[in-house]
Amino acid sequence: MNRKQKLDEIGELLDTYCVDCLLKQHFRKEYGKTFAHSFCISQCTVGLKLKELGEKLS
Repeated sequence: MNRKQKLDEIGELLDTYCVDCLLKQHFRKEYGKTFAHSFCISQCTVGLKLKELGEKLS
């Protein structure tokens, strides 16, 4: 998989799952932006997949 394909897949995942994510909106409202971001990176399955794809870009 080349770089462009990986970037396209990342963009597709973000557009499909993260743009209107209810969990992210809830956590951001209740606990703040930092907590919501931390949740997305460390516990959300989509966030973990994005992290994995991002590491393959380097």
